[in-house]
Amino acid sequence: MLTSKFEYHRPDSLDEALQLLAEHGDEAKVLAGGQSLIPVMKLRLAAPAHLIDISRLGMDSIAEADGRLAIGALARHRDLERSDLVKARYPVMAAAAPLISDPIVRNLGTIGGSLCHADPAGDWGSVMLALQASVVLRSGRGERELPISEFLEDTFTTALEPDEILTEVRVPQPSGSSGGTYLKMERKVGDFATVAAAIHLSLSDGTVERAGIGLTAVGSRNLEATDAEASLGGAEPTEAAFAEAGRLAAEASSPVTDVRGSADYKRHIVDVYVRRGLARALEKARAA
Repeated sequence: MLTSKFEYHRPDSLDEALQLLAEHGDEAKVLAGGQSLIPVMKLRLAAPAHLIDISRLGMDSIAEADGRLAIGALARHRDLERSDLVKARYPVMAAAAPLISDPIVRNLGTIGGSLCHADPAGDWGSVMLALQASVVLRSGRGERELPISEFLEDTFTTALEPDEILTEVRVPQPSGSSGGTYLKMERKVGDFATVAAAIHLSLSDGTVERAGIGLTAVGSRNLEATDAEASLGGAEPTEAAFAEAGRLAAEASSPVTDVRGSADYKRHIVDVYVRRGLARALEKARAA
């Protein structure tokens, strides 16, 4: 299908983009990489009267500063996949980036656009939950920072106001020995996840300082397995501890039965992936 008619705007600055959003409100949509918005528009599930293209406004840097990794909202999946900094310091992100859809989407899609789309089968939401990331939202009224756990509200629903643009993603820098991974089950390469798990593990004096567990495609939004995380805090990183965390993560998930598998099957995969991911994260943390 073709999209409905819209007026196209290509602002030259972020301030101009924010002015356009303030002017057109709910009738406007922001276009970044277009890999989520354009298919939705072609299906007539969204019909904005105004399309504000911010793809050429920069905001694509990936750099550490002030104790965090700052990722511009327009950084493309490809940029994160190829970043030496991400590969060296952020193994959860490094593992997830090559698994996002296909090369075309990775070349065009952006991390900010993906998070704002808030698809519960999207990968970055779970990764950012595991890493306790936050997002920076900007409007003509000023700027605010929200934890990703508060930003992602429900299926295709975020805390983003109609006049706001997500400008940056902030990930705390790892401290001490840490490791992580992203495990994803998909029917074929480039498909949405049947189940996926983002795992981050930090060690201190041989015990778990913090565990981050984000789950993909097993709820109405990306889920943080908080009970499983809490069970590992201060614990010895043993097979039994990881098994309990897997059980708690599966219990916290709420998948649906569909063509990709039954709900019980998906819960089982959550259990397996969390245990397996924690073991891999532990190996990387001990090698760091």
